[in-house]
Amino acid sequence: MDRLKQKFAEKAAAVASEFKQYVKQNGNRQVDTVTLRQLAGGMRGVKSLVTETSLLDPMEGIRFRGYSIPELKEKLPKAPGGKEPLPEGLFWLMLTDELPTEEDVRWLTAEWTRRSHVPDHVFATLDSLPTDAHPMTQFSIGIMALQTDSIFTKAYSEGISKKDYWDPTYEDTMNLVASLPRLAAYIYRRSYGDGKHIAPDPNLDWAANFAHMLGNEVAGSHEMMRMYLTIHADHEGGNASAHSTHLTGSTLSDAYASLASGMNALAGPLHGKATQEVIKWVLQMLEEMGTKNPTAEQIETFIRKTLSEGKVIPGYGHAVLRKPDPRFTAQMEFAKENFPDDPLVNVIWKIFDVTPKVLGEFEKIKNPWPNVDAHSGSLLMHYEFTEYEFYTVMFGVSRATGVLASLCWDRALGMPIERPKSMTIEGIKELLGSEVVTS
Repeated sequence: MDRLKQKFAEKAAAVASEFKQYVKQNGNRQVDTVTLRQLAGGMRGVKSLVTETSLLDPMEGIRFRGYSIPELKEKLPKAPGGKEPLPEGLFWLMLTDELPTEEDVRWLTAEWTRRSHVPDHVFATLDSLPTDAHPMTQFSIGIMALQTDSIFTKAYSEGISKKDYWDPTYEDTMNLVASLPRLAAYIYRRSYGDGKHIAPDPNLDWAANFAHMLGNEVAGSHEMMRMYLTIHADHEGGNASAHSTHLTGSTLSDAYASLASGMNALAGPLHGKATQEVIKWVLQMLEEMGTKNPTAEQIETFIRKTLSEGKVIPGYGHAVLRKPDPRFTAQMEFAKENFPDDPLVNVIWKIFDVTPKVLGEFEKIKNPWPNVDAHSGSLLMHYEFTEYEFYTVMFGVSRATGVLASLCWDRALGMPIERPKSMTIEGIKELLGSEVVTS
């Protein structure tokens, strides 16, 4: 260890230990308008953002413009003969606060098809990267390579009025959302398909065309993709990818830079990468047990082993929710309707039966229930998307619709640059007192 690293390690360990104890014993004391626990705990629960597109209730789960996921399935337009809502309809709802008609959705599908061209230099940029670069790294770089076509950036340089910022932001949003399936599919095929790319089909809707370009024509994959891209679209403005997009956008960065920021947040294992971590954990469990059909007792043993090693159970727990994630439930219902005998899906359901009971034994765990990531990987595996490192990219294609609809509203509302105030540990102690307060 070099001398600087050694010095930092010693200093950081001491300060971290002391501050953790200080927060534990003083967490409920007020620091201006928040508690010390909120200040030091990632701003958990602090209301400081305006987001129009969706709202997350601890007990009811996500609502898009007031509509629950079951209501969206009932009310949003569907593909001919399909049962799952089209993501185009949800984007329309998030942007306008109005349920679209079938004609509205057909228009939006056609409009995104018209706008879906990806310039050759974007593909060249991706081709300069190693094929084993993580797909989210490629995705973020690809989004930034698309930025050369930003209409907002050009309009701003020409002196556009503040009141009109929303207009080129809308145009960038429409172009970016339209091109993301092509970009993501190119990454998938270069990384996992021997570079044999598949041309888009202009006769397909946005989600079905994505599945097509990925090379997946398994029966039912189009419907699964419509459902998947709908339920992953947004999760209120305070989640990491939405907040990162909003924060970067608040500086008047264009939609491309803002979305790339959000995707870099989504790439973390505590956020969108969790889907990848769930499948890795489940497959590891099955390998160690030597079975594809473990008993509840075997699953409980493996859960306790994971916890004893100081690790979390991936896919369980949520910063806000205090019940099973409705997006988990939606995927479970989809699987029960379409492939109830799938071995991996049944393992996921067994884990769901066991995990909340075990986690409920720990007082500090406020939510022992599954989130969306606990189930989505098993659906993708069923449809032969076995390359789990790509799962977060699929999540990102969906999440773009929500965070960019929000960005359009940020510009329409004239939201200011975001700039919270921070404090030093010493400043906190000067305010609250350096002595430990245990009452």
